[in-house]
Amino acid sequence: MDETDRGALIEEAVSPVVGEHGLELVDLEWRGLRPRGVLRLFVDKPGGIEVGDCERLSREVGDVLDAAAVIEGGYDLEVSSPGLDRQLRKEREYRWAVGKQVRCWLAGGEEIRGRLTEVTPERLVLDRGGERVELGRAGVTKARLEAEVPWPRKA
Repeated sequence: MDETDRGALIEEAVSPVVGEHGLELVDLEWRGLRPRGVLRLFVDKPGGIEVGDCERLSREVGDVLDAAAVIEGGYDLEVSSPGLDRQLRKEREYRWAVGKQVRCWLAGGEEIRGRLTEVTPERLVLDRGGERVELGRAGVTKARLEAEVPWPRKA
């Protein structure tokens, strides 16, 4: 079995557990390195993820993966938040980022910032201070979340 197929089996096994915890699976990375593999789960929930959420999910996901026997040999399991300035690569990450501030780099070097309001296979739609900006996906070379600080800044 190749690593992509194994990643799909892992996702199939862990997704119900993630959902039962009220979390959303933002990304899953499987690196089947020897002597030990590494499985990274990036999860989120409305209002943000906490350390306790990661700890509880890690324990339960480890048990589910062991019972499902989708990973042969030893592996390390890491569960964390996606991060404040995560680069968006996969379609699932773009869908998760709807409603969040993003920064996009276009072919030619132009940077566009705004709140991601819509994602389709052909385009990204951003709200830039009330202005609707449509970006063709083929022209976006990189996209990242923009860190939004939830507490008020002091004057």
